[in-house]
Amino acid sequence: MTDARLRRPTERICERCGRREVWEDGSWRVAVDDGERRAGSVYCIHEWDINGTFLPIEEE
Repeated sequence: MTDARLRRPTERICERCGRREVWEDGSWRVAVDDGERRAGSVYCIHEWDINGTFLPIEEE
């Protein structure tokens, strides 16, 4: 029997406005790149880059 480990995403990017978030301290936070917050548009209904290529189960 193979052991499996559940992987969780640690970063996500909005395909519409470019907002980038990272998983930190148990919640999603706006990412900071070179001192600049990557907040995107406040009016955007975020379309996260979820396309089915991320595999949450990793066999050990």
